[in-house]
Order: sequence, then C-alpha cells, then structure tokens
Amino acid sequence: MSKENATKTPVPLLDVNRGNAVLREEILASIAEVVDSGRFLNGPQVGELECTIAGICQTPQAIACASGSDALLLALMALDIESGDEVILPSFTFFATASAVARLGANPVFADIDPKTYNICPEAVEASVTSRTRAIIPVHLFGQCAAMDRICSIAKKNDLPVIEDAAQAIGAEYLGRPAGAWGDIGCLSFYPTKNLGGMGDGGMMVCKEANMAAKLRLLASHGMQPRYYHKLVGINSRLDTIQAAILNVKIAHLKSYSESRQKNANRYAELFASTGMNQYIELPYHAPDALHVWNQYGIRVPGGLRDLLRKHLTNNGVGNEVYYPVPLHQQECFRDLGYTDGCLPQTEKAAKEILHLPIYPDLTESEQVAVVESIKSFYASASLRRAA
Repeated sequence: MSKENATKTPVPLLDVNRGNAVLREEILASIAEVVDSGRFLNGPQVGELECTIAGICQTPQAIACASGSDALLLALMALDIESGDEVILPSFTFFATASAVARLGANPVFADIDPKTYNICPEAVEASVTSRTRAIIPVHLFGQCAAMDRICSIAKKNDLPVIEDAAQAIGAEYLGRPAGAWGDIGCLSFYPTKNLGGMGDGGMMVCKEANMAAKLRLLASHGMQPRYYHKLVGINSRLDTIQAAILNVKIAHLKSYSESRQKNANRYAELFASTGMNQYIELPYHAPDALHVWNQYGIRVPGGLRDLLRKHLTNNGVGNEVYYPVPLHQQECFRDLGYTDGCLPQTEKAAKEILHLPIYPDLTESEQVAVVESIKSFYASASLRRAA
C-alpha cells in the first residue's frame, strides 16, 4: 500500500479485540472460575447460557453444541434426513448450510433469492417442492430475517419441517417474532465474527418441543444415555464450558451490540446520501417487517465496478469483503447436481455486485466517514477517467 493512497488510519473490516478489551478482566475471571472448577465440559455455565438464549429466542428449549455448522447437521439428523432426500435452501449463503445436507447423503435444492433482502425467495421455495422434499432451510442472511410467515405457510401446506439458519441473526426479529422461533429448529453460531462471538467455535439449537430437544441433546452426545449405552448414532458436539462462560459475559451486552450496529447502518445511509454516493451504489435494504441486527453491511456496486472498488478500498486501508463471491450451486463440489450458469439469476447477480463494509459495534464515526470518502474518491476518479 502506498503512502499516497493509504488513509491516515486504516479501517479494519472487523476488530474483535476492541469489544473484547473492555470485558477482558470479566472474561478472564469467568475463565478462571471454570479452570478452578475442572468442569471443562457440561459445566453449569453451559446450562446458564442455554437458558439465556432460550429467553432471547422466545423458545422453551435451547441445546448447546460445538458450532453453528454442527447445529445444522444435528437438526437435519434429528429430522431423520437421509440419502436421496431433498432439502430446499438458498445458494447465496455460507457453505455450512448446504454441506450439512450433503454430509447426510441428501441433495441440496438451491432456490433463488429476493434481490433486496438477499434471503431465499418464498415463491422460489414453493416452486422447488417435489415429492422428495423433506425440509426447508431459510437463512437469515447478514442479520435480517427471511419472510418466515410465507415460508412457514408453504411448509405447513406441504407438511415439511423448517430449520432456521440464524447463524448471523441472533436477536433479529420478523413481524415481532425472534429468529429461531418460527421454524421447528433454529440454529445459531457463536463464531468470533458473529454478533455474539466467542473465542473459538460454538453453537446452539433452539426449538419448541421437549421431545425434539431431548433428541438433539442425545445426538450431540454420541447418542449416549446413560453412559456407554447408545440409543442413536450421534456425534460428539459439545460446547466447551470455557466458551459458555465467555459468552455469558458477552451476552449481557448483546442488545447494545445490536443497537450500535443499527446506529452504524443508519449513519452509513446518512453519509452516503449527503455525499451523493447513493446515486452510484445501492444501499442495503431493510424490510419494514424486520428487526435487522446488521451482522454485515453489504452495498451493491453495479456496472461491473465491484472488484475495482474493492481494490481501491484495500489500497486505501479500508477493510472490505465479498460474502459470497461464488454461489453454492456454482461450487465445484456441487457440480454433479446439474445446476447451470444463469439458473439462479438473482443469486448470481448479487454475487457479482455485493461488497461488504465495516459495521461492527465499535466502529467510530470518523472511520465510517473515511469509508464513505474513500468510495467517493473512487467514483470521482472514475468520472475523471471517463471525462478524459
């Protein structure tokens, strides 16, 4: 990066240390408590976290596991998804949503997205239902819930269970109902980049039915109950007590984290409008029925300029990322499913245009100004080049 192009102070895409630093002593004390207890698995901190998450999601049941990816896998296992079954999900999402399906020998059926919210399109879901469909997995992408009322209506009409992939959407709501409370099972992630991030992997499943919760818990512990007696073939997926203890400290601040992200999103909208940049880029859409928690802030860059803008931002010290550059239906590992280029037009267009900017809670106003000014300088230079 040249000195001429670099901003005075680089703006990171994410700085997890800022948020953790203010809680450092409290976090270390919580870790020390676990160390002194020797209960590194199934300690009381895990149960405490489960109760808190159940309250946030407004579900009677919450079951901890080792990761958000495992949460999806366990949910599918609990629903007895098997080889040859079809599961409808978006192609525009992180790999784990589809890999959980494929690991069980089932077939991911990729549906197109709503071009505004980037979430799975209900009409595309309905058009994808066949006699072999066994479940639907809507993903609440970037912190905004999918249209769950319509998706659940389609699922009910076809007698299909719904697994909510809420890995990026803890605390989000749709029509006043929290993410995770709509479907049969909700899956959360505590990966460090998430709105509630741990210091390693971690996940949670939420549901309404006690019998389903018991099955999920059993599957997450080798299908073993009592010890050395295996009722089901499960996996080893436990949330470490130390991770639970850390998350119990941080979860007390989840509401303020969400509010800070919302404040930053609103400030971006104001800054882009005041500089006229909203004429060049498309700002993220916030559905009126959704409580958005802004895990990511994705602008759309039309005209084939996304990658040029990304290079410009990087050269100017502005953190950025593309989620996701290659839709799942175009990934090499899913090539044998037979999807062709152009079959999911909204998904493919979004993958070519979307660019994510810093949005984390501790982002400062001056840093946001620097982000917007860098984008402004890109379009100013592009205009000069065209004029010349």
